[in-house]
Amino acid sequence: MAFESLTDKLQNVFKSLRSKGRLTEADVKTALREVKLALLEADVNFKVVKQFVKAVEERAVGADVMNGLNPGQMVIKIVNEEMVSLMGSETTELKMQPGKSITTIMMCGLQGAGKTTTTAKIAGKLKLKGKKPLLVACDVYRPAAIKQLQLNGEKQQVDVFSMGDNHNPVDIAKASIEHAKKNGHNVVILDTAGRLHIDEDMMTELTNIKEQVEVHQTLLVVDAMTGQDAVTVAVEFNDRIGIDGVALSKMDGDTRGGAALSVKAVTGKPILYVGMGEKLSDLEQFYPDRMANRILGMGDVLSLIEKAQENISIDEDKEKEMAARMKKGKFDFNDYLESMKQMRNMGGLSSILSMLPGMGRMGNIESMIDEKQLARTEAIILSMTPEERKNPKLLNLSRKGRIAKGAGVDMAVVNRFVKQFEQSQKMMKQMPGLMGGKRGRGGFGGMRFPF
Repeated sequence: MAFESLTDKLQNVFKSLRSKGRLTEADVKTALREVKLALLEADVNFKVVKQFVKAVEERAVGADVMNGLNPGQMVIKIVNEEMVSLMGSETTELKMQPGKSITTIMMCGLQGAGKTTTTAKIAGKLKLKGKKPLLVACDVYRPAAIKQLQLNGEKQQVDVFSMGDNHNPVDIAKASIEHAKKNGHNVVILDTAGRLHIDEDMMTELTNIKEQVEVHQTLLVVDAMTGQDAVTVAVEFNDRIGIDGVALSKMDGDTRGGAALSVKAVTGKPILYVGMGEKLSDLEQFYPDRMANRILGMGDVLSLIEKAQENISIDEDKEKEMAARMKKGKFDFNDYLESMKQMRNMGGLSSILSMLPGMGRMGNIESMIDEKQLARTEAIILSMTPEERKNPKLLNLSRKGRIAKGAGVDMAVVNRFVKQFEQSQKMMKQMPGLMGGKRGRGGFGGMRFPF
């Protein structure tokens, strides 16, 4: 999970600050030394770390903080605010041309950074906002790139313009604009060629496209897992061709956080999107404040709600019916299966828990979640008959024995699961506010987790 190591280290620093009733200047400096080391280990740019620690220290050793009722909490608040400032303070959106004018976006980046996939992800995001995007295959050097873009465009139900690999990318870009005008597309996204490293040919080609076609936004895709190398790439691209923003890919991997915390401070260009998985829906708008909360282990409930609303399709009548059943503690195993499906759509239970406030203090969340156990639970339910799923009271000894064989588990595992399920029913009946439902009715945009 992204930032796990950095979050753990910062949580330890914060724990020591909270444990002190009063803070001395020495306490603050000791804590900030630990923060500095944690950031450097996370591959944050050295100059950025130095400026960040200095800014926090100047604010934290003030009389208002040191003599306050809760000085430790105030220092943490300052760290949070300075981290938000470091990443850009405000959320930056892609700038669209007014009215029916076509907005042209040029995507660029090194080979292997996830540029083509990110291009398709952005097209899907824009489509959800009512735009009609056109993906353009300008990478003529890697035939697989054209095929990949076409397949992703098909999955996103977005048109793809291609002239094969025998044409000049500049000519393809120019022709795509004419194609867009004729076919009612209002966003053209150019997927340009990547290289294994920055070279003159790549930069010349990108420069030529920008000279021949009116590009409104140039977006650089960088691999978050490469840390400071990603920042170096961003600086080079910005100096050579000029970029308007950055999309960080692979933020769900074992990234140390250096790129996310350094890009804006070093290049002056904002992060617009972060890729949080391999699925084409796994792209998030970048919110500096939410990202700071995640890094500091404070959760990210707003992103969790948005994720739920994007990934969970809600049938109003079915929703009301299920809510009523859960309020009475009468939900069944079919409801349980539906909840597990919703969790998977949102990246799994560990992904959901990582966004909840306070979970960052509990250490490695992924080690707390036994995904194999969840898979066994699903196998148990799928081994039941439709009648048994609707009415758990039917589960006598012989039925449980059959289910255990079908799921490939011991009878004791089935018994334990059924008992836990019955306890969940009782809890839901006693505490109906936990039942989920839409935002404003005690839940996260339709999520229901009765376990």
